[in-house]
Amino acid sequence: MMIYGLNTCAVCQKARKALEAAGKDVNFRDIRADPLSEAELAELIAEFGDRLVDRNSSDYRGLNLWMKNAEAEAQIAAQPKVMTRPVIRDRHMLYLGWDETVQKALLPE
Repeated sequence: MMIYGLNTCAVCQKARKALEAAGKDVNFRDIRADPLSEAELAELIAEFGDRLVDRNSSDYRGLNLWMKNAEAEAQIAAQPKVMTRPVIRDRHMLYLGWDETVQKALLPE
């Protein structure tokens, strides 16, 4: 299982701890230190579309108007912190965020 996020993201840390406590083998990738490749980003955009950009974040609000109107790939490539986090890959399934639906899908009852 792979978690894509930021080391400083509280939600990413919470997801990682919960999954590890459930006995899952978790790898974590900080997308600032190790940015997504074009192919990886294209796969996530194909799966989640514009939901991959967190438009409520202060980092998104800090983007200039030109960048706010750019494609999601360009926004995330320019400012990885605008990506909605975490993105979790469990085998061939991708999950976005750490809400109740994702927790039910990934954690044992």
